[in-house]
Amino acid sequence: MAMPLVLRWLLRLGPTNPIAVRLVTNGSRRSRHHYIRIGYLGVLIAVLLVSLLNNARGDQLDYRQLAAAGARSFEVVAYLQIALICILAPVFMAGAIAQEADPRTWDILLTTPLGAAEIVLGNLFGRLFFIITLIVSSLPLFAVTQYFGGVPGSSIFASYLIAVCAALLVGSMAIALAVSRLAGRRAVFTFYVAVVSYIVVTFAADVLSRTGMVTMMTAINPFLAINALLDPAGYKSFPAGSQTGITGWMLERPVMAWCVLSSSISLALMAVSTVTVRVGGLSGFGVGGTVEGKTPWYSRLLGRTGKAARTVWHNPIAWRESAGRNEGPARLAMRYGFIALGVLWGLVLVLMLRSGAIAPGAFRVTMLFTLLGELGVISLVAINMAATSVSKEREDGTLDILLTTPIQPAQYLYGKLKGMITYLLPMIAVPVMTGMIAGGYMLLDELSGVPQYTVAVGGGTGITVPLMLPETGVLVMLTAVPLVSFCVVVGMLWSLRSRGQLGAVAATVGVVVAVAGLVGLCAWNAGGQLNVLGPALAASSPASATFAAVFPETGMRESVRADNLAGARVALLIGGVVFAGIMAMVVLSIKSSMTRNFDMTVRKLAGLK
Repeated sequence: MAMPLVLRWLLRLGPTNPIAVRLVTNGSRRSRHHYIRIGYLGVLIAVLLVSLLNNARGDQLDYRQLAAAGARSFEVVAYLQIALICILAPVFMAGAIAQEADPRTWDILLTTPLGAAEIVLGNLFGRLFFIITLIVSSLPLFAVTQYFGGVPGSSIFASYLIAVCAALLVGSMAIALAVSRLAGRRAVFTFYVAVVSYIVVTFAADVLSRTGMVTMMTAINPFLAINALLDPAGYKSFPAGSQTGITGWMLERPVMAWCVLSSSISLALMAVSTVTVRVGGLSGFGVGGTVEGKTPWYSRLLGRTGKAARTVWHNPIAWRESAGRNEGPARLAMRYGFIALGVLWGLVLVLMLRSGAIAPGAFRVTMLFTLLGELGVISLVAINMAATSVSKEREDGTLDILLTTPIQPAQYLYGKLKGMITYLLPMIAVPVMTGMIAGGYMLLDELSGVPQYTVAVGGGTGITVPLMLPETGVLVMLTAVPLVSFCVVVGMLWSLRSRGQLGAVAATVGVVVAVAGLVGLCAWNAGGQLNVLGPALAASSPASATFAAVFPETGMRESVRADNLAGARVALLIGGVVFAGIMAMVVLSIKSSMTRNFDMTVRKLAGLK
């Protein structure tokens, strides 16, 4: 019996799509995907086990306590799954941008009998398959929490739906960028930074406007949507019928709103991609196009013809990594725009606090998100630069030319390390200046004799702490520079060892997230649980050090309770200096190891692009 034509067409769009089959078949053979799946499940299993042990302490537990322990453990793992999906989805989907960026790939693909919808959906489903596999593979783990009770089955499946919709949205955005033909390999990490920045900004906006009820941000952020799902008592939705229109729908049913909005945006992006894929993407409509061999109009307008005289540093590699990255008005605008807006925002926050336009509590939360957000963006930029620094030169043949010059491996690697850190220093100055502006204002308030901006601790104990430590900027500097240096040297290490840029970026992100997450978690716990020694250990992570500086009564809880804030502040600074010294030794040791193994590694990967 012949298969109906409509069914055959639907199968060609999905399960039997040649592009999807090729992507799934080839990806399933890669060891990197296998290790990602193992790591994903391993992290979820370990976190669930630790959470159950912490929440189910005691020799005798009744059913109510077991149900509460299971519910809390489920919440922890559900949040972790969303976080891992948001981290891994851009890594899997970035291949769509990188591999389809070459115009020759499209020239070959568009000569096949595949329709426009088959090309777009094949790329989407083929890459989305691995993300959905990760989500489904954790279902038995979530089922374990059912044995403890307290976790409705509907909540489990709703959390999965939120994660799937988040993965679908990220995947659709990546495919749309690939089809547009405007995005090259450099857009891969920009796409990653945009996803992370969007989540942080919407989460911060919700925290600032939160009054115990959901906000408009809840329906457009997966973390807030799952918060509304798992904590309906503490993060309440508006009663049915209390609001009207689309706003009412988003505030009354935020989980459904997130799923519907994310799916609708994904469908819209796929529809646009299907229309434009065979006409050259957006470039086929004259968007972003340039004429080969001519200087772009914006370069002619700014008088940049590419022939300006330059002064080369003593180490040409360092000069190339630092000065060479400033080519083009787009890069200059992004870099110096980030610097100008960051410093201006810090100044605006202080002026708003002084004028009463922002409450002291909201000021602290905004300052914390600002500093951590800026540090996160700088770290991601450092990873992107370093992870592509050697692999890119291997792919385009530049490394082969450099190896024929008198430049030695030590000079080559030191030049790259110095050049990239030098390039990033003005960006690191943004959170440092933000912290110094706010900290300087707090210092003047502290020296006034009657401090106005203080926070009472313990209610009635007579202990107060500054609204924000005056030395916040110094702490950010002591911890940010070592962190960025570590990101750069780890990125260089994987860039040297990897065949391509995408693999180097993915490996670097994994290593940095794992190390920074483990150290940050330990530093976070130690800072609040140990007197004096805790703040010193808290300085081993920029996140925990910044939190301790902005929220000293929580980040250095035991020290503050012992009325030893002065000692804790000194310990925090000393810990920052020690941390900087340790990280400097780690960076230099990794660089020395790369120098010793440089020739062997380069020869091993010689000829691979």
